[in-house]
Amino acid sequence: MDSMQLLSWACIVFTVGMFSTGLSDLKKMRESKSADNIQFLPFLTTCLNNLGWFYYGMLKTDQTIVLVNVIGALLQILYIVVYLNYTKQKRKVMSQTLAAGTVLVCGWFYFTTFLPEGDTRLSQLGLTCSVVTVSMYLSPLTDLVQIVRSGDVKCLSFPLSVATFFTSTSWVLYGLQLNDNYIVIPNTPGIFTSLIRFYLFWRFASVNQSSPAYKSIQI
Repeated sequence: MDSMQLLSWACIVFTVGMFSTGLSDLKKMRESKSADNIQFLPFLTTCLNNLGWFYYGMLKTDQTIVLVNVIGALLQILYIVVYLNYTKQKRKVMSQTLAAGTVLVCGWFYFTTFLPEGDTRLSQLGLTCSVVTVSMYLSPLTDLVQIVRSGDVKCLSFPLSVATFFTSTSWVLYGLQLNDNYIVIPNTPGIFTSLIRFYLFWRFASVNQSSPAYKSIQI
């Protein structure tokens, strides 16, 4: 197995593992018959991101990108359906889903109608997907600032932090092998934000060690 095949499998395994962390939220919803304390927008935005990268993989004829994002999109759709089944705010969730669907259709129409096939379409799609991915990786920074102030890391998921670190690292290495900055650049912030989380776990571990909630995330 050469380095590209190894990196390809690493990207698939780590990324699917990261997407699968949402199964814990799905389990909570099924057990409690409620979607309280579960955030909906991460499922929706991740699904849109998956579909964007799926299209990018199709244009680039990269089976690794295609496979990962097909699995990711299907998982997010499953989370969305289960959330919709248990939430008390069905009208709000449906409105957000409809808005996301409208954005998706308009984006698809723009890329397929107004942009010529080839490098122009691929580069603009790559740039769009990159911006969305970077914003998703950087969006939790405000929460990290609050954690630093409070010294309480029980709201952080250690398994998700580990999964994000290995996923981002594998995609950066994969993108470097392909000389594709649209893969390298958006995944680089994932490495740094994961390292920040690891530091916070180490820094505040003694403060939270006696907390049952903190112990539970290390399982």
